[in-house]
Amino acid sequence: MEAIGINLGYLIVHTLNFLIMVLILTALAYKPILNALENRRQKIAQGLEDARIAGEARANAEKEAEKIVNEAQNRAGEIVKEATERAEIAAHEVEESARVEAAKAHDVAMAEVQIERDRILSDLRGQVGALAIAVSQRLIGESLDERKQRSLIDEFFSGIKEGRVSVMEGATFNGGTAAAAEVVSALPLTPEEQERVKTEVLAQSGKQTPITFRVDPTILGGLIIRVGDKVMDASVAGQLDNLREQMY
Repeated sequence: MEAIGINLGYLIVHTLNFLIMVLILTALAYKPILNALENRRQKIAQGLEDARIAGEARANAEKEAEKIVNEAQNRAGEIVKEATERAEIAAHEVEESARVEAAKAHDVAMAEVQIERDRILSDLRGQVGALAIAVSQRLIGESLDERKQRSLIDEFFSGIKEGRVSVMEGATFNGGTAAAAEVVSALPLTPEEQERVKTEVLAQSGKQTPITFRVDPTILGGLIIRVGDKVMDASVAGQLDNLREQMY
């Protein structure tokens, strides 16, 4: 070794120093650096994993949020549709109720008008009778039998002559189901006259025929009786029309 200029002692000392330095560096620097690098690598890996998980969670959250929004929009659309349908139904019900109430009010008003008109015409019947008697007495110049005059006037308005309904004379009804009957008079009939008409109609039909009474001043006097498709016209207006046709 000395021949080639190497001192063995120095070589051993330097080698030992190097080994000691390596051991010291390994113990004091290399391992901590490696540990620090490993810890950093693990932290970076953990951070990347956390970021991946967070990204997946955010993507899932966005999908869930989108799903919730879509469901909310669909539900809102259904609610709006249901509300619209209910509103339309409610509006229709309100309109129908108002129409029914208006019809009822109209019917009630018309019934009241009819009752009031019949009452006025009933009062007018007595006044017309008195006026006719007075005019007859003035024209003739002497007092007439008031009872007879009253009877003639009642016959004119009611079509009932000597206890019988003149329009029913010779009337016949075919068999079958009883049809509703309508009796039209120029002025309201008294309860007694209505009973007489009912008796005559039932006697002719032989059935329990429902009968309604109606007032129509345009027929002037007498009666018009409708039973099913049959019309028996003994009104003054009808007689005048017949007379007019015969004259032409």
